[in-house]
Amino acid sequence: MTQAPIDRRRVRGDESRRAVLAHAVDTATVDGLDGLTIGRLADASGHSKSGIATLFGSKEQLQLAVVAAAREVFIDRVVAPARARTPRGLARVCALLSDWLAYSRDRVFSGGCFFAATSVEFDAKPGIVRDAIVAASVDWEDYLTGSIEHAMAAGELPLLDDAAQLTFEMVSFLEAANTRSLLYVSDEPYRRAEVALRSRLTALGANPTLVASIGAAAAD
Repeated sequence: MTQAPIDRRRVRGDESRRAVLAHAVDTATVDGLDGLTIGRLADASGHSKSGIATLFGSKEQLQLAVVAAAREVFIDRVVAPARARTPRGLARVCALLSDWLAYSRDRVFSGGCFFAATSVEFDAKPGIVRDAIVAASVDWEDYLTGSIEHAMAAGELPLLDDAAQLTFEMVSFLEAANTRSLLYVSDEPYRRAEVALRSRLTALGANPTLVASIGAAAAD
């Protein structure tokens, strides 16, 4: 069987799209999704305005593509590694928290967590871009809640009766660390978030040895 010929023009287009998106996602964490324009991206990426327009069509489609690209990065940096190295339950909860902190602390994006930044920008702006941000955020929080529920079912959080409440608290600690570390140009908010997360889990009856793994890699 002969292989279909490679469409090199399409390959170049895909490569250009990925390169522009990588720049756009990073820029959006600093200047906001509304700060993205085809003209600015063309200047920054070395592509023509018509080339950018061909790749994305409109500003709204560009914004949606950026949200989708940021979601893929988040999964690759936070969710997938935790799933690969830990079983369901408390160990995975701790891994997810550690990986989120590393994702923010390591400045995968210049402006910290993409979704922490854009959720503030779009929280009062109804539309499909906001819907995409909400969907990605809900997916993350639902996954964290599900992981907490597995820990509860295994008896690893004996004093907890509301997984969604704990998710709300944990996400609040994480996003506060992200925002304050950017504002104060300091790693201290991450250390304080780690203390808060460990204390909360320990108070719920979690194994102190597992809980101690939250942020341990950053301290080494």
